[in-house]
Amino acid sequence: MFADRAKIYIRSGKGGDGHVSFRREKYVPNGGPDGGDGGNGGSVIFEIDEGLNTLTDFRHIRKYCAQDGEQGGKRNCRGKNGEDIIIKVPEGTVIKELESGKIIADMSGENRRQTILSGGKGGNGNQHYATSTMQAPKYAQPGQPSKELNLFLELKVIADVGLVGFPNVGKSTFLSRVTNARPKIANYHFTTLNPNLGVVDLDDGGGFVIADIPGLIEGASEGVGLGHEFLRHIERTKVLIHLVDAASTEGRDPIADIYAINKELEAYNAEIAHRPQVIAANKIDAIYAGSEENPVDRI
Repeated sequence: MFADRAKIYIRSGKGGDGHVSFRREKYVPNGGPDGGDGGNGGSVIFEIDEGLNTLTDFRHIRKYCAQDGEQGGKRNCRGKNGEDIIIKVPEGTVIKELESGKIIADMSGENRRQTILSGGKGGNGNQHYATSTMQAPKYAQPGQPSKELNLFLELKVIADVGLVGFPNVGKSTFLSRVTNARPKIANYHFTTLNPNLGVVDLDDGGGFVIADIPGLIEGASEGVGLGHEFLRHIERTKVLIHLVDAASTEGRDPIADIYAINKELEAYNAEIAHRPQVIAANKIDAIYAGSEENPVDRI
C-alpha cells in the first residue's frame, strides 16, 4: 500500500544521573568522593534509505524512543551512553512539527542523515564538586531530561519529469509505454489514486524518472478532489509533460483543459507553473476527419 503521510511520536534518551559515593577501602578510612558521571542519552536520527519509497512502515509503528543513559557508579565509573535510534525514511520525506506545521528537515538532496532530537547530557558525579572547604560533597548533578516531539511526515516523490492532466487522458498508459512501470489502467476517472514512478533508460546508459501524478481537476489547488494530495508530488519535478485528450472523447475542449490545469498549478505554487512544460496531444487515433472512418485505419 502506498502511504505518503504519517504521524509519529519521538523521544530522545534522558541523561544518566551522576553518582554520589566515597572511596572506602581498608587503611583508607576517609577516602574522598568517587561518584562517576552519568552516560549521555541516545539521540533520534533520521536517515534516507534508498530501498524505501513509501511511509507504510509508520502506520504500524508510531512511537520511537532512544535509550536513556545509565547512571554513574562507584569508583569513578561512568555510566554507559544510551543507544541512538535511527529512523529510516524514503528520499523526499519532509519532517514537520505536528502542532505548528513548521518544517524541521527535508530529507532530500545532500541531506541524507540528520539528528532531530539530541539525547540529554549525563550528570556529573560528586567527584567534581570536591573543594578545599567541601571535601565530602553529598550531591551530584542529575542528567539532562529527554526531549520529545510529535511529528508529521510527508513524502513528496522525487522524479525528473511529472505527468499532469485531467483524469482519464492517458497518463498511466503513456508511463507504461515509455518505462517498465505497470500502473493500473482502465477507462474511468481516477483509476490512478497514487503516484506511480517509472525509469526511462537511454542508450548512453543514463536515464531519468517519470512520475505519473493522479488526475487533477478544477479546484485542485483548493483541495477539491484530493487536489493537495496530488499536487505536492509535482513540487520536486524538473519538467512537466502535460497530457491532453486531443480527440475530446469526453466532450472537453483540449485547449481549455490546458489553461485550466495551468491555472491550478499557478494557484497552488507559482514556481511550478513556470517550469518547462511539454504539451502532449493524446488519443489522436480517435480523431475523425470529415467522415465516420478513422483516418488512422487508412494508413
